[in-house]
Amino acid sequence: MPSFVIEVPGEASPLNEHHLVHTLRSASSSDPHQIQTGTKQLQSWERSPGFYKHLQSAYLDYRLPLELRYLAIIQLKNGIDKYWRKTATNAVSKEDKAVIRSRLLDSGLHEPDDRLALQDALVIAKIARFEYPHDWPDALSAIVQTLRNASQLPPLQLARALLILLHVVKELSTGRLQRTRQNLQAATPEIVHVLGGLYGDTVAYWQRSVSESNGEDVTGAMRISLLAIKVLRRLLVSGYEHPNRNQDVVDLWGATQQHLNAFMQMRTEGNVQTLLDKNMLQLAKLHHELAREHPAAFALLPNSVELVMAYWSLAKDYGESFGSREAVAGAVAAATLGTDGDVDDKTTAEKLALRGLLILRACVKMVHNHAQTFKYRTPEDKDEKHRATDLLRQHLLHQTLVQEIMEVVVTRFFVFRPADLREWAEEPEEWEKREEGDGEDWEFSIRSCSEKLFLDLAINYKDVLVQPLLQVFYSVANTANEDVLFKDSVYTAIGLAAPVVHEQLDFDAFIRDVLVAEVQKQKPGFNILRRRAAILLGQWISVKTTERQLVYQIFQHLLGKDDALNDQVVRVTAGRQLTKIVDDWDTKPDELLPYVDEILTRLMQLVEEVELTETKMVLLNTISVIVERLEHRISPFAERIVSILPTLWEASGPEHLMKQAILTILARLVNAMKAASAPLHSMVLPIIRGAVQPGSDTEVYLLEDALDLWAAILVQTPQPASPEVLQLLPNLFPIYDYGSEHLRTALEITESYVLLAPAYVLAPAIRAPLFAALQTLLTALQPKPEASGMLCNTLELLVRFAGPEVAHLMPELAGIVRTLLAALKGSWAAHCTTGPLAKEAPVDGIVETDYLAVLARLTIASQPSFTAAVGSDAAMNWLLDEWFAHWENIGDPARRKLMCLALTKLLETRRPFILGRLQALMTMWTDVIEELREGAEDAGGGDSLVYRVGSAEAGEEEVRDCVEAPEDARRRGLMQRDEVHRVDLPEYVRGHLQRVVAACGGAEAFEREWVGDVDKDVVSSFSRLGVM
Repeated sequence: MPSFVIEVPGEASPLNEHHLVHTLRSASSSDPHQIQTGTKQLQSWERSPGFYKHLQSAYLDYRLPLELRYLAIIQLKNGIDKYWRKTATNAVSKEDKAVIRSRLLDSGLHEPDDRLALQDALVIAKIARFEYPHDWPDALSAIVQTLRNASQLPPLQLARALLILLHVVKELSTGRLQRTRQNLQAATPEIVHVLGGLYGDTVAYWQRSVSESNGEDVTGAMRISLLAIKVLRRLLVSGYEHPNRNQDVVDLWGATQQHLNAFMQMRTEGNVQTLLDKNMLQLAKLHHELAREHPAAFALLPNSVELVMAYWSLAKDYGESFGSREAVAGAVAAATLGTDGDVDDKTTAEKLALRGLLILRACVKMVHNHAQTFKYRTPEDKDEKHRATDLLRQHLLHQTLVQEIMEVVVTRFFVFRPADLREWAEEPEEWEKREEGDGEDWEFSIRSCSEKLFLDLAINYKDVLVQPLLQVFYSVANTANEDVLFKDSVYTAIGLAAPVVHEQLDFDAFIRDVLVAEVQKQKPGFNILRRRAAILLGQWISVKTTERQLVYQIFQHLLGKDDALNDQVVRVTAGRQLTKIVDDWDTKPDELLPYVDEILTRLMQLVEEVELTETKMVLLNTISVIVERLEHRISPFAERIVSILPTLWEASGPEHLMKQAILTILARLVNAMKAASAPLHSMVLPIIRGAVQPGSDTEVYLLEDALDLWAAILVQTPQPASPEVLQLLPNLFPIYDYGSEHLRTALEITESYVLLAPAYVLAPAIRAPLFAALQTLLTALQPKPEASGMLCNTLELLVRFAGPEVAHLMPELAGIVRTLLAALKGSWAAHCTTGPLAKEAPVDGIVETDYLAVLARLTIASQPSFTAAVGSDAAMNWLLDEWFAHWENIGDPARRKLMCLALTKLLETRRPFILGRLQALMTMWTDVIEELREGAEDAGGGDSLVYRVGSAEAGEEEVRDCVEAPEDARRRGLMQRDEVHRVDLPEYVRGHLQRVVAACGGAEAFEREWVGDVDKDVVSSFSRLGVM
């Protein structure tokens, strides 16, 4: 019979414990429909009072199924992050918090299931971070009191107590607030005292029992000691400012050294061995973290030098098997690289050896990087730092040890293992990517850590290490030596030490005499040296290399797929390292050009061959760098480069990083090819349109790169622009609303459009929405000088291109002028106030200069339009008062001349608001003309800013010697037409004054009516200019 059950919406169910259990049962079922319904109901309840209290009750009900209880505790844990803070919206009530806290510890101690116990411990830790010690003062003391009675506790409760303490300490030790860490430090001494005794007793027990017990009691005790040392490790690192000053820490420190030594002598199997290894590794972590976080304390704790030496002995012994040259050399000789050795997880011995190297590196930093290692607070701290560094320098890092470390690192840890070569052959891309990770994994990899340690020693012990290193290098750097693995390790060292040994090593001779021959050898294993050659050249290119032609030829050779020894690892490595070669400061485009055809062909073939997106992007970046370096010379190869991009775009699917890389290379191509990039528009413009479309799938990820590409196209597009380029402009207006993230590029694009197609931009269909958008921006950008300056510069360009026809634009431009005037009036009013009543000016400084520059351009273009826009004489009076008052704040000579031209042009009005300010005008004229004449003596004129015929032609000839971007030519032409550079100011002032004097009825009438009120010294200074 059909079912007509109606599902009641989750929100309709009242919250109580019974309904909550029913909902949890639905959400934890295997039926997708019930899971969805239950999950929605839980989400609707999470802001309801009592929800988290009931969740805890459900978790504490042992009669309920395990999965249901697990879901309840997970919901409770997630809710703490959202709603436990007092300031959170719909925060958990005080009453519910009190109920939850009262049941936490007891539930955690008695939980039999390991998964649930872990979640319970995490809940307790999260709450403790919020509430300890103010709202939950006994959070730690209650756990510690439980541990004081450890001998009377059942093993399960003891383990649970330690688990809870571990996560509480972990949570408090990672707190970002200083108060949180201080609270932990206040409680640390008591916890360490109690836990240190428990740890020591437990270890002693299972050490005695490990050989005679049936295993269960031993493993239980070992788990207890493991939890205890995990807690102690965090407390010693985060719970003390100066661990070495606490006796409990000193005692525990000695015990950890004894335990580590004893554990390494023990030989067991199965779970016991696994737990033994974990205990050892926790001790090693403790020693390393204390050396890293508390360097002075580490050095001054008892027997620390002996401890470091013990770690070094362990690392040195492990090195005997790490890179067994004999085992790998046999495989090399038999041409069976990759068939021996398995890629296993790190062994305990390797992990301990790695910790030893990390501790050694921390010791080197202590001695040689004081500022980055030590924190000085008191004279005692400073004294401890001096004692610590002296101790390590004299008793640890002596010449013998330093040389021994270098020898072991180079001959053992730089050598490839069979497992490395196996992975090279089986997963070349993955292996290459991991090996070229720029040492990011140095704390987790023996080889990477060894490289860092070697470089530290090479820099700080140059006098000790350089000559031995060079002796080893000279002994292997010859074509007769075919010990591939040892050569690779020595070349690794020489590459890392390039900044240190470059003065003593003739690297160019090495390239000529050795490297060129080695990369061509056709023998098994020499692919290892080919890879190393690419890396080595990348390391040395910026240090000391003049044989660049040979370097280019080597890379051209290494990228060739026809040579069997140029396997994928070799070619990808060469492609990656080529970026450093091409991008180097001394790389000359003309020297590189003869090799580009073949190199690009091979790089593009490799891009299509590799599978990993990350590898493709690395190779694309190399092509992109070549494009940028060659500039306009890349044009003959552009079509081939572009041909691979559509396939990569389609294949990338939702992978936006690849699309960003493609947009970057397109932008570089456009900039490099300049005007010759026009054929790319048909492919590029639809991509830009799709990326900048509001609401498109790609907008979030690609907008920034698409805007950069758009800007590049406009800069490199010759006039006249195609309709497709111009039709993109309206897509720019919504981007103005995105704020500062993309606004700079958007304003640059706007300015480029004005330069490229002023008539199109000033057409009614475009100018109306554009001016409206710019007016909105003008107000928003007042507090941002740089962005406001870019906007005002665009407005200046619009007015200049409009010229006298700007009068026809005033209906749309009037709003912008009103905004400028309103801001300037606010500044005038603010500058009229002083003392307690002083107001803050809405615009000042450079922003006010930019506003006045726009008005100056409008005045020069059409003085009647400017006067009409200002309106009354009263408005003109306050504006001129502010303009002249701001005059002394303008430092740029071109800006000063622009203002002078505009204010002088106002004489054409013959109105009292300007004639009445003749003293201010004369002062301005005197300042500017004298300033311009100082630089014009050699030019043979009276205005140093005016471009003379000879200088302009010389400038154009200089530009013709290089390939110029079309926009640069447009800007140069616009600058040469600018009144600032075209009008001779003394002549301009003379002409306007003569017309004013004539209009006033002659010189006598003019002097009587207007000059009479001007200060005689001002008139005298102006007269000496000879303008009148």
